[in-house]
Amino acid sequence: MTAQPLVTDEELYRRAKEGDRRAFETLYNRRHQGLYRYALHMSGNHAIAEEATHDAFLSLIQPASHFDPRLGTVEAYLYGAIRNMARRRRFSLSIEPLDEPAAAGDLLSELIGDEEASALHVAIRELPEAYRDAVILCDLEERTYEEAARIMRCPVGTIRSRLSRARGILAGRLASLRTRAEAAGD
Repeated sequence: MTAQPLVTDEELYRRAKEGDRRAFETLYNRRHQGLYRYALHMSGNHAIAEEATHDAFLSLIQPASHFDPRLGTVEAYLYGAIRNMARRRRFSLSIEPLDEPAAAGDLLSELIGDEEASALHVAIRELPEAYRDAVILCDLEERTYEEAARIMRCPVGTIRSRLSRARGILAGRLASLRTRAEAAGD
């Protein structure tokens, strides 16, 4: 028995634009969860993340969509749409702690404790946009450097550089928080 080849996002998009609702549902089901988590990491708010994810899909399928398959993938377009919404709405600057860990069984929270995880999520949302995107995609979403580079439309070396700088900034901020916490405990 041979496996059916996976239909690409681009093929599903083409079919959806021609009116195939199942193609759109398949694309939505395939990409929704990852986009939602990304938007949640960017916003720190479940309702905003859901709205941003929904709006990204609407922007893809609307008649005046700016998606051009010659310029990139459907996946990169959807992530870019959420990044653009973050810029316009400035929801990425909402630094209230997440209502709950970013994902069920959030490994980060389990490893460093809820208080430090909350501080780290705040620090991540305060990073410059390019650094924040690299950290969210590679460290929180566990994407490869290659996948992150494709989504962010930049070279792999740029992703590595941004991650290095972002991790340095985050380490400094968390060390400062720990020092203050230790001083307050004395």
